[in-house]
Amino acid sequence: MSTQKIIVMGVSGSGKSLIGARLGRELQLPFYDADDFHTADNIRKMSDGIPLSDQDRAGWLQQLAALLQAEPGLVLACSALKADYRRRLQEASPEVTFLYLCGDFDTIWARLARREDHYFSGHSMLRSQFDQLEEPDHHEAIRISIDQPADSVLEECLRKINNR
Repeated sequence: MSTQKIIVMGVSGSGKSLIGARLGRELQLPFYDADDFHTADNIRKMSDGIPLSDQDRAGWLQQLAALLQAEPGLVLACSALKADYRRRLQEASPEVTFLYLCGDFDTIWARLARREDHYFSGHSMLRSQFDQLEEPDHHEAIRISIDQPADSVLEECLRKINNR
């Protein structure tokens, strides 16, 4: 089993969970979705179309940092929208590699509009994520365009991780 620690990041609808789960299988690493670590209050807020604040995310980030410290290797799907969030996760586990799944608003909105049974809802919620997003530079994260089929996104992730 690999000891790599990879965070697949991006706004909701960018494919973090899909690509992260497939990456975990390919690399024989456990996969975790950061959405599973949100409190009931956070989920209720997002279900009601209310964006989370930094204060709402504080405990969530602490849990994710503890997970990164506890696991010898993993793939974690996590929005990690702000540089400060990424810094906090990297402080917990300096060897973590960020994969940034990036795409434009219209492409991602089209994906989200097709989703069923997910608490993240609404055009305004996605807009708030884009507004909060502090895009990582090439030193901070490996950039992967989602403007391609999921198999190609996965192949590019694997290739770029192996070349790093």
